[in-house]
Amino acid sequence: MFTLDCDRAYLYAHPERELTPEEMQRYQEALARRAAGVPAQYITGHQEFWGLDLIVSPAVLIPRPETEHVVEAVLELVSGADSSQSQNQRPRTGASAPHILRIVDVGTGSGAIALALAKELPTAQIHATDISPETLEVARANAARHELTSRVEFRQADLLAGFPPASFDIVVSNPPYVGESEEDAVQLEVRKFEPRKAVFAGPTGLEVIERLIPQAQMVLKPGGWLLFEISGTIADRVRRQLSGWNEVEIRNDLQEISRVAVARKAMSG
Repeated sequence: MFTLDCDRAYLYAHPERELTPEEMQRYQEALARRAAGVPAQYITGHQEFWGLDLIVSPAVLIPRPETEHVVEAVLELVSGADSSQSQNQRPRTGASAPHILRIVDVGTGSGAIALALAKELPTAQIHATDISPETLEVARANAARHELTSRVEFRQADLLAGFPPASFDIVVSNPPYVGESEEDAVQLEVRKFEPRKAVFAGPTGLEVIERLIPQAQMVLKPGGWLLFEISGTIADRVRRQLSGWNEVEIRNDLQEISRVAVARKAMSG
């Protein structure tokens, strides 16, 4: 499909199709790169996430299916909040304008989480940050590709730097959370080809999360939610980091591995 720039249906419909010498060379070159360990997504330049065909490059972490659990958790919270509001709604004269949900995706990478939420929550205001200008170029290209440029505001920033207090209803992130002590347990192609700063947080794996949590506490509105991806190896330590938050929960993925940390800022905070 990559070599011929076609879809799967074309391959099935044209089994007699023979490659030209140029196409065969391109195919062999792609195979050689994959045999050398280059991730297939970096060879083709694409990865699907939440039904979106995303452009990826070595400047960004390859979006993974496990991260879709983060998106699911956000949508569940929003759906629950909408249901609660509709049940408590009372018709009244001079009612104020409906609340507009404000969400920020921290360390957006390819834009996967931000764009998935923009797709599913058409009335929400979505912001996305990343410290790398090269990474933001990819994220903006993906937003344009899916006609979501007007829905997501991208900002170059270190985590949540520059946002005023009580700006958001939801802070969401897939931060680096692998410790350098775990490096040998990480797949070789991840260590060798994916951006190191997007994978490894530091010696313990908590270094970025330890900075993210107090910053999220500051920019969230009272009663706002913080959700971020984690691994099973840091789940207990993350729970301790979230002491003082309300409704703390660690959610598992389909393999029953701790994957998403959820916590709520106190209503009076």
